[in-house]
Amino acid sequence: MVKSTGIYRGGLNCELTHGPSGQVIATDAPVDNHGRGQAFSPTDLAAAALASCIVTTMAIAARSRLGFDLPEVRWEVTKEMSTDAPRRIIRIRTEVWIPLPRSQDPDGVLERVALGCPVHRSLHPDLDKPIVFHWAD
Repeated sequence: MVKSTGIYRGGLNCELTHGPSGQVIATDAPVDNHGRGQAFSPTDLAAAALASCIVTTMAIAARSRLGFDLPEVRWEVTKEMSTDAPRRIIRIRTEVWIPLPRSQDPDGVLERVALGCPVHRSLHPDLDKPIVFHWAD
């Protein structure tokens, strides 16, 4: 079990502290929801967490099952919010660029584990979560 703590700093800003490491991040309400948009919003963090989990899970599988590391894999994640009430994330689109030829993973292990990452599995099934993979070839 991992514990984190937080404190509301006012002005729709929060400070979050990761218990084990002590690392601190800030959140700010987005401009379209009364904030200044000067930091990740809580829903931005949800989208970023999904993309980070996808790539981390792929890297674990690459090392443990395929025998190589995945340096320089990069991603872009786009979050879409509902326009009706209640306010919620309706789509998180993730694109992953893998600087290797697809032949490095002929059985599709990396794409399969990406679709099964813990954050992906934890999000509501009604949430649209497409993932696009771009290989070097």
